[in-house]
Amino acid sequence: MNTMTGANAYARVSVESAVLSADQTQLTTLLFDGALGALARAKLCIGSGDIAARGHNLSKAMDIIDNGLKRPLQEWPEDPLAQQLTSLYDYIIYRLLQANLHQDIAAVSEAETLLGDIASGWKQSLQTVS
Repeated sequence: MNTMTGANAYARVSVESAVLSADQTQLTTLLFDGALGALARAKLCIGSGDIAARGHNLSKAMDIIDNGLKRPLQEWPEDPLAQQLTSLYDYIIYRLLQANLHQDIAAVSEAETLLGDIASGWKQSLQTVS
């Protein structure tokens, strides 16, 4: 096993352990971190011309946003905040689709900034509650 494969395996085990021991708020934080990490990697892949890895990382981010962050909001269809977040997540996914189609690093950066702002607000709200 080479060093990179070992490091990847260790990171995967670390994430799996964190998920298994996390409560709902910690899981949401992990989802934000996972999506933001995938976006950072996607930008690197656009810069290096690695088409397969770009597509993989953008797809991963879109999946996390759509199925992990947006889907639970369906429980509150009448809540204005849930509606606004759903619209914002839809816009972020739209920008990521454009980024993948046009190899547009600016679109990834925009999505990363928007998602980072939401994640920051989430983390601040957790500190307020604690």
